[in-house]
Amino acid sequence: MAKGSLIRFDWAVKRLLRNKADYTVLEGFLSVLLNEEVKIINIKEGESNQTHPDDKFNRVDILAEDSLGKWLIIEMQNNSEVDYLMRMLYGVSKAVTEQLTKGDRYGLIRKVYHINIVYFTLGDGDDYVYRGIADFRGIHRNNVLKLNDKQKQFFVREHVKELFPEYYILCVRDFGNTVTDHLDEWMYYFKHTEIPDHFTARGLKEAKEQLRCDRLSEKEKKAYDRHLNQTRYEQNVVDDSYASGRFDGKAEGCAEGEMIGLAIGLEKGKAMGLEEGKAMGLEEGKAMGEQKKAAIIAQNLIKKGMSIEDVCDATGLSKEQIEEISSNFIK
Repeated sequence: MAKGSLIRFDWAVKRLLRNKADYTVLEGFLSVLLNEEVKIINIKEGESNQTHPDDKFNRVDILAEDSLGKWLIIEMQNNSEVDYLMRMLYGVSKAVTEQLTKGDRYGLIRKVYHINIVYFTLGDGDDYVYRGIADFRGIHRNNVLKLNDKQKQFFVREHVKELFPEYYILCVRDFGNTVTDHLDEWMYYFKHTEIPDHFTARGLKEAKEQLRCDRLSEKEKKAYDRHLNQTRYEQNVVDDSYASGRFDGKAEGCAEGEMIGLAIGLEKGKAMGLEEGKAMGLEEGKAMGEQKKAAIIAQNLIKKGMSIEDVCDATGLSKEQIEEISSNFIK
């Protein structure tokens, strides 16, 4: 561990930045991202925080409350999950419903920001920072629904979208290393765990001082080293399995799928016309090939000792499918 090197942000958030004296780092990041002044007054523990080195996948969930009463969920995810978007929805929904007790007015619900810093490509897009907001637009006249004067006074807000949860997704791996603004400076730190001297984004100066590896105690250094090793291992397992699965799946699944597809196509071609039948059969064969490829990836992950739940997350297959693959493999 080189002197002066910095700590990864996910571990820092999880272990070091929860004291009020250290809020300036998080406040700086949130202020840059949201483009507004953020003052944290409280940080609550997230239920998915995991501190033991044997925890399955490293995640960080924290719930911060700012001086305006807004809730800010910050979640960091190192490994791909096919249903991650729905987990985002669940996390926000849970935070919203937990704000009220029986008899409370709905007007007491606070604004929730859900900020996701992910180290994998989430979906199909050409950007690396995404924002999701609620915008109600008329289907006939394309006009945006607005708050009336009474609602503005009641909510102390100007726009409907300010009442609803807001999502941010920062895809660290997709960041291309070209720094053009302060948010890019933060993205550079997330990706490289480095902060060049000429960076001036709010919070980075404090991060560069507070998150130096040489400030860790011996106990903290050992815990951090375990975290790094676990993160590398998890990523290598997924990368190796996907690489193997792509190769084997292409050779076996696609060939098998195309043969089955041609057979299906020829049969359907009798009724629908030869060319149309072939096309439909090839599509079905391709789908079978993809299923075969996912099964091969799952088998490789099982060989490496990954749990059924984690294999489901990595491949998109159901628990029942994974259990069947596992039982066949054991036989």
